Amino acid sequence: MSRHEHSPWAQRPDFHLLLTVDEGVVWHMVDFHEYAVADGAWLWVRPGQVQRFGDLEGASGRVVMFPPDTLPPTSSTGTVLDDPFGPVLLTPSGADARAIREALDHLSAEFGSAGIPAPARSAILRHLLAVLVLRLTNLSAPVGTPRGDHAEAFLRFRDAVEQGFAEHRDVAHYAWRLGYSQRTLTRAVVAAVGVGAKEFIDRRVVLEAKRLLAHTDDPAASVAARLGFPDASNFVKYFALRAGLTPTRFRQQFRSGTTPRP
Repeated sequence: MSRHEHSPWAQRPDFHLLLTVDEGVVWHMVDFHEYAVADGAWLWVRPGQVQRFGDLEGASGRVVMFPPDTLPPTSSTGTVLDDPFGPVLLTPSGADARAIREALDHLSAEFGSAGIPAPARSAILRHLLAVLVLRLTNLSAPVGTPRGDHAEAFLRFRDAVEQGFAEHRDVAHYAWRLGYSQRTLTRAVVAAVGVGAKEFIDRRVVLEAKRLLAHTDDPAASVAARLGFPDASNFVKYFALRAGLTPTRFRQQFRSGTTPRP
């Protein structure tokens, strides 16, 4: 792992980043949560998420980066690459850990090899990458996948919110669009994630606001417009009520190198 100086600035990659640590501990912020990566654990940053490296001094490991369209469609489906709710920290153990390590070693060896035509080498790397990510995503039941009678309703609601949160922040819109009652949607969301449907929508809006505030220099008015608010004042009140601090204060705290707190 190459050394990366600690920086208070955020990165928002448009590619997948897989990081694993062999020795030491790496603290890594993903979407404003701090993760400690150590002892063979894996961290998965997906396109669109905001990340920030901590100090890498004294740690060693490997990083795998690839764009979303790298794997063939069959492998992408099997690994749920387009799931923005996939787990960030994975901790394989036992046979899983050994198989993943072997897949990574094979991928690393082929990446550094030469002597075969470029098209063949590219195909080999794609297949070996597919093995690695399939191993990582099939350790157990996918994180965030609810069970029970309300599972389908929640998953449909979650996907609809992901597509429309910048235009619609009311439960009634999603209930009408999906053909459920508002009560049914609320029960489904509470059963899956422990908060109501409106709270789920608001959290997604606030997350996107935080990403924009951390990763860009856009003023509050521009962030407000991108999130569908009629004016900056309305956005500032909405954000402060739910995040516990103003957009300006959030950005200041983040740029100071700390994880913002209300």
